[in-house]
Amino acid sequence: MTDRFSTPAVEAARDSARALLIGVEVDVRCGLHPWERHAERPNRLIVDVEMTSDWPVPTTAPDGSPLPGYVDYDRVRDHILSWRDRDHVDLLETLIDGLTGFIFEDAAVTACRVRIVKPDIFAETAGAGVEVTRRRPRP
Repeated sequence: MTDRFSTPAVEAARDSARALLIGVEVDVRCGLHPWERHAERPNRLIVDVEMTSDWPVPTTAPDGSPLPGYVDYDRVRDHILSWRDRDHVDLLETLIDGLTGFIFEDAAVTACRVRIVKPDIFAETAGAGVEVTRRRPRP
């Protein structure tokens, strides 16, 4: 397996950790093209996620509430797999925006990068998609 995120999303000014989900496959009703709008033929998506946190991972949030001491990628994987049941969405950017918001619900995550690729969309390409890097919004 090739690390699709060999370069960190954010250059760390201090020690950091990266929690990764690589190659999560999910069928989703999405796309702008007419052939993507058939509910019975969802697009296969490949989703990669990188979540950066301070190292060691903090055990308390800025508000003093307890954190588990790790970034929980299980909850992110479950969120991605739940897309199977959602209504049609036109843009991958919509999925990414919702996913990054969900990721930042984990107070330990300081930055994230999400890549979504449609591997079957064009015959002459290995895939087409979008990648977004975000830092935690400042209060």
